[in-house]
Amino acid sequence: MKKNIVPIIGFVLGVGLIVWSITSSGNLTSFVDGPSLIITLGGSFSALLISYPLKTLKKIPSVIKNLFMDPNKDYAKLIDLFAEYSRKARSQGILSIEGDLKEEENELVVIGLQMVIDGMDPENIQEIMDIKIDNIEKRHREGQEIFFKWGELAPAFGMIGTLIGLIIMLGELDDPSAIGVGMATALLTTLYGSFMANLVFLPIATNLKLQTDKEMQMCDMIVEGVLSIQSGQNPRIIEQKLKSYLPNNEKVKEKGSAKAGQIQREEQ
Repeated sequence: MKKNIVPIIGFVLGVGLIVWSITSSGNLTSFVDGPSLIITLGGSFSALLISYPLKTLKKIPSVIKNLFMDPNKDYAKLIDLFAEYSRKARSQGILSIEGDLKEEENELVVIGLQMVIDGMDPENIQEIMDIKIDNIEKRHREGQEIFFKWGELAPAFGMIGTLIGLIIMLGELDDPSAIGVGMATALLTTLYGSFMANLVFLPIATNLKLQTDKEMQMCDMIVEGVLSIQSGQNPRIIEQKLKSYLPNNEKVKEKGSAKAGQIQREEQ
């Protein structure tokens, strides 16, 4: 699977812009405060421990890993795959594709076509595949929910840190010279919370949501392809039906005029 470095570029660019804005008129070290970072990051994570089971939170590293996978699915490969399976099933029988499934990487394609080979009714195939797709979606949505929730909690704990700092500052009003420094330190937690939410947690959640939406679109295409093969439809019809699932801005290129000519000859 292709790697996606765009999130890294976006993060580095965002951090760079913030650092530039600080250093252009201030001192970077004055924006670094350990206790503020701990209460913002540690406090929001503590709230996550209350909100989600530990088993779910253990998935965070693998979820972040998915962030760097290319969200653009290879629709052309999937469409060509089902067209090829359809041609082989029509010319040699549905049992002829069973051997090809051993080399197929997409688990949902294997499950669906294996049920077709086993002679299951289309209603049962549809029901079973819908259940499996729902489980895939629920598993993917977990990661999104964690980071959306983290994006909500980080600014809240930033505000909590600010309130703590203000209370401490107000308790030391007998030293006016400390008010400015105390106010700046108190506001740092709000800055940290806003930074983490808007440049880290919420963008990660949005990226994961986009990937899940594309994954669900591909799952719908797989179900349509499996049911079309089960009903013995023409390979060209299957190809056009699967292309109809794509947005208008998605274009699937033919792999070559020779292959297109082969399809037309088989249709005749």
